[in-house]
Amino acid sequence: MLAEDVVASERPPQAVALRDGYAVAADAIADAGPYSPIAFASMPRRVDVGEPLPRGTDAVLPLDAVMLRGGRAEATAMVAIGEGVLSAGDDATPRTPLRHTGERLRTLDVAAIAAAGIDEVTVREPRIGVARAGGVNTPPIDAAYALVARAVTADGAVLNEAPSLEAALADQRADAIIAVGGTGNGRNDTSVRILAELGRVEAHGIAVAPGETAAFGFVGARPVLLVPGRLDSALTVWLLIGRYLVARLAGGEIKDLPALIPLKRKVTSTIGVTELVPVHFAGGMAEPLGSGYLSVTALARSDGWIVVAAESEGFAAGTQVAVRPWP
Repeated sequence: MLAEDVVASERPPQAVALRDGYAVAADAIADAGPYSPIAFASMPRRVDVGEPLPRGTDAVLPLDAVMLRGGRAEATAMVAIGEGVLSAGDDATPRTPLRHTGERLRTLDVAAIAAAGIDEVTVREPRIGVARAGGVNTPPIDAAYALVARAVTADGAVLNEAPSLEAALADQRADAIIAVGGTGNGRNDTSVRILAELGRVEAHGIAVAPGETAAFGFVGARPVLLVPGRLDSALTVWLLIGRYLVARLAGGEIKDLPALIPLKRKVTSTIGVTELVPVHFAGGMAEPLGSGYLSVTALARSDGWIVVAAESEGFAAGTQVAVRPWP
């Protein structure tokens, strides 16, 4: 996320050629054509792409529109004022920032900023401490942890892996902490208790599905998100809560670009619970693949996801729903 506006100096500082050709004054050859060539009073100057236009010229005539005969040159085509020319300030101007504070720096932006002659920009890169909690490593927890770790870095934060929740909470370098696992009531589920002892728990049991056992709190002034160790729950809590936390710390916002697609069959949901539902594209429609517990098969087969808001009981078949892509 950008920490300040990206502003370029005026580029180009003067009119330059956008194509190879001859710099001309357009009015001087306004009636030129292949059967009525117009002779130039003096030999026009040839210019290459990016070269400044000579004084008194305002267009670039293509190379094949100039006929050279001995020491003379004739235009065999007309050209409009400004044709083949990039005017001063047309590429960039200080009056219009290339990107604004809080916007994500995309690969395209890096290229455009470099082309504008800017060597450095200021960004916000929050450091997120990520740890496994609960003292148990299983394939599902390892998968959920890997998902969160990748998502944190993909969203522009610096990953600060910790060997335990206690170590993550004690690390003052982290701007926020996300721990995976240990949020339920099992024998090894201790993450909520540890947060309560070393910080404070604001909420345990959040009305999202899947992911109901997630918790949120603080250690000092730093936010702490406790994510369930189930893959579907970790994915849901990240998409509905975690990525917004990272974006807020980075000074930006989440901008999803969903596609509106009709539902193939109805989706039902419980009032008061925000639910994430994976969908598969079939025949131009979105087919829901499950709710509550989302199997590995359902996640792997899905093409995107929809959200049923807490105040909704679901959607009828044929309803246009906003389908968002997976991270």
